[in-house]
Amino acid sequence: MNQRIFLCTSAGAAIIAAMIAAGPLAGQTSVVAAKPDAKTADKSEAKASTKAKLEAPFPAPKTPWGDPDIQGTWTSDDTWGVPFERPKNFGTRATLTEDELAARAKAVANSESFVETGGANHSPAKAQLDAETKGEAAPAAPQGRYGRGVDSAPVPGHWGEFARRPSHQTSQVVDPPDGRIPPLTPEAQAKMDAKNKLRRDPVPASYENWSWYDRCISRGVAGSILPVIYGNGLEIVQTPGYVAIRYEMVHDVRVIPTDGRPHLSSNIRSFLGDAVGHWEGKTLVVETTNFIGDRLAVGVNGDGGPPYSDELKLTERFTRVSPNTVNYEMIVDDPKTYTATWKVAFPITHEPGYQLFEYACHEGNMAMHNMLVTARMEDAKNAGKATPKQENK
Repeated sequence: MNQRIFLCTSAGAAIIAAMIAAGPLAGQTSVVAAKPDAKTADKSEAKASTKAKLEAPFPAPKTPWGDPDIQGTWTSDDTWGVPFERPKNFGTRATLTEDELAARAKAVANSESFVETGGANHSPAKAQLDAETKGEAAPAAPQGRYGRGVDSAPVPGHWGEFARRPSHQTSQVVDPPDGRIPPLTPEAQAKMDAKNKLRRDPVPASYENWSWYDRCISRGVAGSILPVIYGNGLEIVQTPGYVAIRYEMVHDVRVIPTDGRPHLSSNIRSFLGDAVGHWEGKTLVVETTNFIGDRLAVGVNGDGGPPYSDELKLTERFTRVSPNTVNYEMIVDDPKTYTATWKVAFPITHEPGYQLFEYACHEGNMAMHNMLVTARMEDAKNAGKATPKQENK
């Protein structure tokens, strides 16, 4: 993508650099199946040979030390636009019909055009200015989370990402069969209600009204790979006994041992948890526990959903199925939050020219300070008192 200006880096880059030195990345090249020679006398034999090649299992590459090679820069962009939960009208149907797929392909093309051109009226503030210039009535001010600023769009249009090809999936959640997240426990529903009240408060009381992602702390494991409007890149690097994953947004890095060691003590916890991996054939299986509870969620940007508990266990699977595709799965097991386990699955792909950029979140950014100062000024105004700005004069 020509206009991607957002990426991530972190202190973990030093670890990754060392890993790159220890184990060179494998090249990623396209494989094109041989076509029958039109001049061949026995065309049926050539056709059968081609079919066999197309149906043959992908010979997954190996690292110099013998592990399956899943290294490279990948993106979940192709799943952007696929509903997280399956719309109820699809029932248990996991894939689109041909007509539905054609409609999604059109939406993908429109998204690509919007991003590559920078979009038009990508923010409510710009839409209001354009309407004023044309002498038209200004559109209504947006409500909710992004309705409290001069320009209430979360990002400008040219920051966006788009799918390169339409997905057949009707949802990212693939289990239960209806593609819907299982019901919450009463405890989790109460946490969800409390969190939503904070997020929707028009005059935030403190920094806690914003998510851990908004505060540039972390999106967590799930929030870092689920596709969003931008920053869907991740880099995988391997060395003997370890796999590292560097996520584009919020510069999170996971270093995953694959040498058979057990999990750390349950007393040691973090936003990204304690990950332990192993290989099952050509699949990397990563089990992550030891999360800090009541902070992040298993959802968009680590905030879409109820805060998970300290009993959360995520089981991820990375399976390279072609030179440019890794199938990703994540099983969510949190008995304090959900009444059953559930799973998401989608491909991550290697795209020519796709790379990770720095994600300098909140460096020199006065957004949080300004929003809170303005909120306190609104409090003072509503109470009929001098505002903080007036008192400082």
